[in-house]
Amino acid sequence: MVQHGLPLEIGDTVQILEKCEGSQCCHCGIFPSSYIHLKNALVKNKGQFETVIPTEDSVITEITMTLRDWGTMWKQLYMRNEGDLFHRLWHVMNEILELRQQVLVGHLTHDRLSDIKQHITARLDWGNEQLGLDLVPRRDFSMVDPDEISITELYRLMERRHRRREAPPQASMHHLFLQMKSMMSSNLGEELEVFYSVYDSREMRPISERFFVRLNKQGLTKSPEKTERQCTLFVDLGSSDLRKDVYVVAHIFRIGRMVAGEKKSVSNTQYKRPYGCAVISVADLLTADFKDDHLLKIYSCNAESEWYQIHDSIIRKVSSRYSHIGTNTGLNVSLQLLHGDMEQIRKDYMRLFTRNVSITKRLGFSDIIIPGEIRNDLYVTLERGEFEKGGKSVARNVEVTIYLLGGDGQLLKGLVCCGSGEPGVDENRSFVLYHSNSPRWAEQIKLPIPLEMFHGTHLRFELRHCSTKEKGEKKLFGFSFVPLMQDDGRPLPDGTQELIVHKCEETADLQDPSRYLKLPFSKASPQPGNNQTIKNSKESFWIQSSLCSTKLTQNGDMLDLLKWRVHPDRIIDCLSKLKDIDGTEIVKFLQDTLDTLFGILDESPQRYGLKVFDCLVHVINLLQDSKFQLFKPVMDNYIENHFAGALSYRDLIRVLKWYVDRIIDAEHQEQIQQVLKASEYLFKYIVQSRRLYAAATGGQNEEEFRCSVHELFKSIHLFLSHESKGISPITHTQAVFLRSFPTVCCELLKIFSMREVANLARDTLSSLPALTHTDCPLQAVKLQCMAKTVESPLYINPESRCVLLPVVLRLLHTHLQEQRELVLCANILTSMLTLNTPECGVSEEVNLVMEGLSGVLLRTILEVTNRPQPAATSLRLQYQDVTGEFVACLLTLLRQLKDKEYQQLLSRFPTKDELTSFLLQLFTVFRILIRPDMFPKDWTVMRLVANNVIITTILYLSDTLRNNFLNEKFDFKVWESYFYLCIIFINQPCLQLEMFPPSKRKKVLEKYGDMRVMIGCEIFSMWQHLGDYKLSLIPTLIGPFMEVTLVPQVDLRNVLIPIFHDMMDCEQQRSGNFKQVEAKLIDKLDGLMSEGKGDETYRELFNNILLKKIERETWRESGISHIATVTRLMERLLDYRDCMKIGEVDGKTMGCTVNLLNFYKTELNKEEMYIRYIHKLYELHLKAQNYTEASYTLLLYDELLEWTERPLREFLTYPMQSEWQRKECLHLTIIHNFDRGKVSPSRILGCILSHFKTSLYDKIMNQQRLEPEFFRVGFYGKKFPFFLRNKEFVCRGNDYERLEAFQQRMLSEFPHAIAMQHANLPDQTIHQADAQYLQIYPVSPVPENQDVLQRDGVPNNIKSFYKVNHIWRFRYDRPFHKGTKDKENEFKSLWVERTTLALAQSLPGISSWFEVEKRELVEMSPLENASEVIENKTLQLRTLIAQCQMRQMLNINPLTMCLNGVIDAAVNGGLARYQEAFFAKDYIANHPEDGEKITRLRELMFEQAHILEFGLAVHEKFVPQDMRPLHKKLVDQFHVMRSSLGIQFPAYVRVSPLHFANGSPRTCRTPVPNAISPEGGRIVARRSPLSYPAVNRYSSSSLSSQASNEVSNITGQSESSDEVFNMQPSPSTSSLSSNHSGSHNVNSSAPSSNRASPLPSDKHKHSRENACLSPRDRLCSGIFSSPLDPTQVRALPPALFNMDSALPRCEPNLPTPETGTAAFCCQITAVTLESVMYSSVTRPFVSMVPPLTPSPTDSLPMGSLASHSPARSGSYSSGISSLSRCSVSETCGIDLPPPDPPLPPAVPADVPIRRGSKTPPPYSVYERNNPRRAMPLPHSLSVPPSTDNPSLTAKHQLNRVQRINSEPRHRPTPRKVSQL
Repeated sequence: MVQHGLPLEIGDTVQILEKCEGSQCCHCGIFPSSYIHLKNALVKNKGQFETVIPTEDSVITEITMTLRDWGTMWKQLYMRNEGDLFHRLWHVMNEILELRQQVLVGHLTHDRLSDIKQHITARLDWGNEQLGLDLVPRRDFSMVDPDEISITELYRLMERRHRRREAPPQASMHHLFLQMKSMMSSNLGEELEVFYSVYDSREMRPISERFFVRLNKQGLTKSPEKTERQCTLFVDLGSSDLRKDVYVVAHIFRIGRMVAGEKKSVSNTQYKRPYGCAVISVADLLTADFKDDHLLKIYSCNAESEWYQIHDSIIRKVSSRYSHIGTNTGLNVSLQLLHGDMEQIRKDYMRLFTRNVSITKRLGFSDIIIPGEIRNDLYVTLERGEFEKGGKSVARNVEVTIYLLGGDGQLLKGLVCCGSGEPGVDENRSFVLYHSNSPRWAEQIKLPIPLEMFHGTHLRFELRHCSTKEKGEKKLFGFSFVPLMQDDGRPLPDGTQELIVHKCEETADLQDPSRYLKLPFSKASPQPGNNQTIKNSKESFWIQSSLCSTKLTQNGDMLDLLKWRVHPDRIIDCLSKLKDIDGTEIVKFLQDTLDTLFGILDESPQRYGLKVFDCLVHVINLLQDSKFQLFKPVMDNYIENHFAGALSYRDLIRVLKWYVDRIIDAEHQEQIQQVLKASEYLFKYIVQSRRLYAAATGGQNEEEFRCSVHELFKSIHLFLSHESKGISPITHTQAVFLRSFPTVCCELLKIFSMREVANLARDTLSSLPALTHTDCPLQAVKLQCMAKTVESPLYINPESRCVLLPVVLRLLHTHLQEQRELVLCANILTSMLTLNTPECGVSEEVNLVMEGLSGVLLRTILEVTNRPQPAATSLRLQYQDVTGEFVACLLTLLRQLKDKEYQQLLSRFPTKDELTSFLLQLFTVFRILIRPDMFPKDWTVMRLVANNVIITTILYLSDTLRNNFLNEKFDFKVWESYFYLCIIFINQPCLQLEMFPPSKRKKVLEKYGDMRVMIGCEIFSMWQHLGDYKLSLIPTLIGPFMEVTLVPQVDLRNVLIPIFHDMMDCEQQRSGNFKQVEAKLIDKLDGLMSEGKGDETYRELFNNILLKKIERETWRESGISHIATVTRLMERLLDYRDCMKIGEVDGKTMGCTVNLLNFYKTELNKEEMYIRYIHKLYELHLKAQNYTEASYTLLLYDELLEWTERPLREFLTYPMQSEWQRKECLHLTIIHNFDRGKVSPSRILGCILSHFKTSLYDKIMNQQRLEPEFFRVGFYGKKFPFFLRNKEFVCRGNDYERLEAFQQRMLSEFPHAIAMQHANLPDQTIHQADAQYLQIYPVSPVPENQDVLQRDGVPNNIKSFYKVNHIWRFRYDRPFHKGTKDKENEFKSLWVERTTLALAQSLPGISSWFEVEKRELVEMSPLENASEVIENKTLQLRTLIAQCQMRQMLNINPLTMCLNGVIDAAVNGGLARYQEAFFAKDYIANHPEDGEKITRLRELMFEQAHILEFGLAVHEKFVPQDMRPLHKKLVDQFHVMRSSLGIQFPAYVRVSPLHFANGSPRTCRTPVPNAISPEGGRIVARRSPLSYPAVNRYSSSSLSSQASNEVSNITGQSESSDEVFNMQPSPSTSSLSSNHSGSHNVNSSAPSSNRASPLPSDKHKHSRENACLSPRDRLCSGIFSSPLDPTQVRALPPALFNMDSALPRCEPNLPTPETGTAAFCCQITAVTLESVMYSSVTRPFVSMVPPLTPSPTDSLPMGSLASHSPARSGSYSSGISSLSRCSVSETCGIDLPPPDPPLPPAVPADVPIRRGSKTPPPYSVYERNNPRRAMPLPHSLSVPPSTDNPSLTAKHQLNRVQRINSEPRHRPTPRKVSQL
């Protein structure tokens, strides 16, 4: 282990402070010296903050730093799966490393080193741009230090590089790369020759040479190893050539027989024959940046006579002239357009030139002629011929052979080129057209003849007829020739030549060319010939020639001028014709032309001076043309090295002054303007001539020369001072001279002193007239002249600059004041200030500029930045450049100023108002500079420099503010602008160092430090100086200061957070409270934190710092409260932001939103924010498809609105509307979402619901509506958000979601959480753990609306709604054994621990989960547990029996299994176990207090026995034949079980549910056997349920396996019947008569199931795996209705009984009385919706319903809730929904109703009818402990007053704990929202 080590990585810089040498050294170093490579370095700022800079090439340093940054980001690309950029960057990094090695080696030439550096910087810039890094300012491939150059120069460097990257310069030269790959064809059997060319279809001529490729019989190139024969580059294509009508044309010829496919015996001679043609447009290649393969279709010519124009026919789509050869035939070529000059192309596309590539030149010169280029190419095209048959019966097959012969008659070898790609040949044979005496070839050849061989050379064309006979001989029948040089020395003129065809049949006659050269060759110039050949006027041969030569000219006038000494008398004529000569001819012979002109001038200055001067001006101006602009260096070179006219300056000055003196009086200014346009080169000739003369004579006549120059400039000043009215020709002449004046001054510097030329320039610029109109073009020209002057050496020199500076400042001030020509003004000012580098210090020039331009410069920046930005790209760039340049100029000036200069600047303002205006403008400009859009995103260097200047200026101006704007001089605007500037400065993105990579952050801190802390300290200091004036700024600065303190910089926060204490103290002293400060802080926090500002560290700092500050304040208590409120808001906002960052809509996000929403309402009372978050939560619910919660959420907003006409403003997505319209819109949306969520919208006002009554009722009664599961979730550990941490919630599960799915969902939302496997409350260790623990188990709801659930006439769907909606309380059970456990009978000691959870808000609500507000614990004794188990099983039996009777069961198996499980309890012993446990004498003696409970248990057993007997009767009626043995077994076992219970029934008694009017068998304390029969009297013992607490739908208790099996056998619950148990009866069959109790035709029109359920197998697995946390059983509504009480029958409207289309019906075979009863019950259900009861009663209701036979279920309230936990029902997943018991207790009694009671009398119409009142929404925005109104029910559903005996005494066990208060919750009147 190393005790003292230095961690190093390869490439790290190590500064060596000491080196130990020798073996006797007593001290050891840190590392061996061999590990370190020593490099020369420069140490800056020696000391604590020193910087070590290696003295190596700056490019190498930049590579090292950049590649380190790239290395980290390159790995991140891989992690982000950006594979494309990852691999591209990898290749670029390797390439840079290779180039770096070449630079380090040092064996490179200067040019090569520059090229490599250029490649390196280009790749560095590319990588930085791809990775989003900063733009690096460079000069000559090296990074520049911003502190060593002026800011204006820095801006220009970055602007040029940015402009080059944004809008790369458009290349004027283009080149086309072509690679021939193969020809695809199925029937190739001959070799091919392919000729490519670029063709202009508009002018119908080729614009390039031909590229020649030979192909073998397989369609491949014959020489694949020679790449120059496969690839070519068509060079020098101009921009005008890249258009749609320019094509690449390919002509294909076959080499073979005359006729394709003829027999081999015909002829073996090979001919060149046409095959096909292909074309492609150059415009198709413009968009491709890489080589693209193309397959060109080949077309053949229908008639060979049209072959010469087949390409044109294909382009123009004249399809009658050509045909497609075949679908499998085509040319496979690769094409790519390259842009730029050839030198740049070779650098950028090195891979193309690694192998040889042939160059295919342009026909003629390119758009830009390159000086030094040598060409001498003659292009000859075989046009056509007219020949006779020659005695043949058919036309000839003509072949032309071309020879090039020299002056001596010898054949010139290798100079006939058919095209590039193939070497030149000695002769060329044309292709042959079959049987054509008028062939047209259009075949081009090139003759690259050297200049010295051109004289005397001629071309000979031999004409032969190609026979198709077996011999296949080629017979000569004539020839033509043409000399290439004329007698006067001119080459063959361009154009078409008609040549004479001379008869000749023997080749020997052509051996001696001298014999035929004397003959005439052209019909245009016939000459008498000799007798060897005779002229045949009937035969002709046409060719076309074109010469492209830089040494030969075809212009006779040019030759005459160059040979002026031969004809001196024609000099004037030659000079006059010079202007008519083509510019190309002049520039080809530029030096010769200039020598001729100055030679003629020296010959006779007086005679030829003016003519020579005009010709010289013409030549000079010719070079201004873009085509010849590259020849300017040629002329410059001529002046410097070849010009010899030592006396020419006199004549040039004389003639120039002559022209200038006549400017004002001249009528035509064109010639004079041409002269002044050439003044630059005229002065170059003058100056050079004077220098030559001075060198030759020793400086004689110097004064004479000076005088002549000054006289010349006097004339110039005179014509410049001429002021014209409007725009005149003289104005244009003045502008022409001003454009060239700066270069004239530069030339004069070669012979005059700097100050002398400066004075001359000052006088010239000052002589210009004062401008009065803005549209004069002289303004812009004047500024352009000034701009060139400032950039010239004349201004760079300090001696001359002091002379020109006042003139420049005066001109700039004038234009800036009038806001004219701002672009030029910015360029001038930038050029001026570029000279002021930081090393120059503060100069007098800077003071002059600040004094003259500071004010107008600020106004200009403000004016420019306030203008709308143009849309066009070019204009936008120009706009940005102008703004940026002005800003850079201001920053440059400010950086040069020191404290003294600042004081001088500010002292120049005589009044306080002027100083205030200046400061406000300066602060505004600084705020503009800080804006993110001021500079491009990657200009971090520029931004940091600007910020450094701004902070320096702020520090200087702080003293000014303290001295001039405090006390009685206090100015609110100045101080407010100052603080706002500082705040914006701190918040700007480029200073947030936390967002930078480590290397970049380190560089910034080393160079500038953390400027945020510096300006923060200045803010605190200035705030302390304000004193009592702080109160004026507190309201406006609270929000901005809060924004500043949220910046994640600890030092800055520590400095600025105490300002809030100061604000609170000031506000407390003024108004006695600081509510204003609190309100502003809270309003600002939400917006700032939603933008991502602030963190947990800030919350802690804010709390700690302010609490410490207010410890000794008198208002400490209120301050603590305020700080706590703000801190809690921060907690919630941080949680909300963290949840929203994830982007997923989950319970955590919604819970966080609910938490924040409630905080705004309850603690802050911020209505607008409250409503905003209501709608945010609503959108989250819609996104998650939580339509029920979305409806409840909108109800919060609905509560705040009333049905008034009060107008509401436009808010969120709501338009401006009245309050009732918005409320109505909300209701419609809420109803729609309730419907989508399949929840009954029972809380909506009836006036709205009435419109949807019919459709909604259908959906409520007929649609399947799922009953959700509920789960208790505990969040423990410090890693949870604040709103979840160490809290427990009850969550409403999704549809079909069971415990496992819910647990999985919660773990996916909290992936780092640990699921706890027990239900016990965790201890403090878990609470304080630095982790996340989730505790999840199911709970069951405890409905509050017991009156609805107990009514028999309420349909099941309505009951189901109230069982799972508006639930405040939930509970779960845990079974345990208390005392000694009896192994023989575990029920003796089986207790149940029941936990009840009370929520702060009801479910469902605005969220799917709510926090547990209160929890209570009770214990249920074994006896109570047994009673509940039996009661639940009895209810299950009754439900199944009723469903079986009404044919709601598809089969009888569920009833069979349930009966079998109760009767044949083989495992647990059935009811006998309970008898053994609780009916024993010992138990009764030991528990005298349980007497009532034992009695109730016995009654429940008796009741179950009666129900079993009736169930067996029903079972016997419906049981299939194959199950009869099982039924018989059940009957026998039932008799045994009945005997064990001691129950005896007479044999004639048949028990039916219809036998009991208002009670049940369990209520009979004394057997009444004679009264229990269908035909017997209706004397029934009656009592109400005992006063037991409401029982839950299910219990989560668990038993041991043995106990659970026993309980299962006792109750007989079968898990396979769960799906059937979910079916509930229809409201239409809620009352059955004894006469039809067994009818097979009783069916229900309502659905048999109201809720989906998981498969039995799933529930079985679920119950067994979660014994302790089993899911609850389903609720099941009662199906039997009570008979109408005569005292409670009400007069109802007839409409209630005529809604046949809206309500479910019974089967038609039911009797009318029952049908009426069913309809009545269904209509009662509709009353639940609260809209029906608003109807007025029109007449009493008369019913024909006969008395109903009582059923055994009538004494049990149909809304009672029974729990089916294992401890009670014997099954972990019974699947049976149960009803809670009523809390009202009644004594039992015996009612003896009359046999046929009459119908109850109708209630009179004038009796007031009880109506349903307006009900509040199910969720209120107020806290739960506030009073809340009970939900009123329709009168028909209300609980009738009890007339029974008093209830039994309460249970002793249940009195030991305090129960949850279940009183109705009252809601206060909702508060209104103002205009929202």
